Amino acid sequence: MVIKGEATRASGSNSCSTSKSPSQPPHSSSLVKPSSKRRHHKGNPFRLLRSVFRSLPIISPISRLPSLPGGRFRGDFRIVASSKHTVTGTLYGYRKGRICLSIQENPQTMPSLVLELAMQTHVLQKEMSLGMVRIALECEKRDYKDKTKLLDEPTWTMFCNGRKNGFGVKRDENENEDDLHVMEVLRAISMGAGVLPGYSGEDGPDGEIAYLRVNFERVVGSKDSETYYMLSPDGNSGPELSVFFVRL
Repeated sequence: MVIKGEATRASGSNSCSTSKSPSQPPHSSSLVKPSSKRRHHKGNPFRLLRSVFRSLPIISPISRLPSLPGGRFRGDFRIVASSKHTVTGTLYGYRKGRICLSIQENPQTMPSLVLELAMQTHVLQKEMSLGMVRIALECEKRDYKDKTKLLDEPTWTMFCNGRKNGFGVKRDENENEDDLHVMEVLRAISMGAGVLPGYSGEDGPDGEIAYLRVNFERVVGSKDSETYYMLSPDGNSGPELSVFFVRL
């Protein structure tokens, strides 16, 4: 995959979803749970109330949201994010297999999300070589009583640069040995692109696992929208890759 920065060839093995790859043997992982899942404590009531008000979206009539696939807009306004922070994102997969997106708090933590996208690895590589890539993942809103978090939704309709590709599927980020092995091998890499030896049984590029690891700025607009903007390592303006999660 194309990224402006240092490319890294790591030693290790794994795959994303592909029928050619056997499961990895169980192994002990040195990855730790994300801090948000490790800490459970009662907060000060005043601070809790203040955080609720801060989480409410600020509506600005001046500008508007970037268009969703097909040129549609979510209203003539922009929702200013209630919170934002940086996370680690990894795209990986066999060249002729479907690519996966993993989101981690940092390279040393367990993934908080692993999503199998509706696109083959070499197709996404080609899209990124041509310029900016916008991936939009949509799902339908649930009943108002349903408390399912946005990134816990099991399936997504995927669009890439406005074109519908198919359906993305959430994977169990804590139990899939293949996905965890990739995160373990890339534990020391904070940013870069390269390949890992795979177990597909094929020689050459098709038997390797391509990966791209970047930092994303996670922007939470509401309980039904989150956006991940790739932070360019050379400081250029405008992200090369953006991933939108939206419940409509």
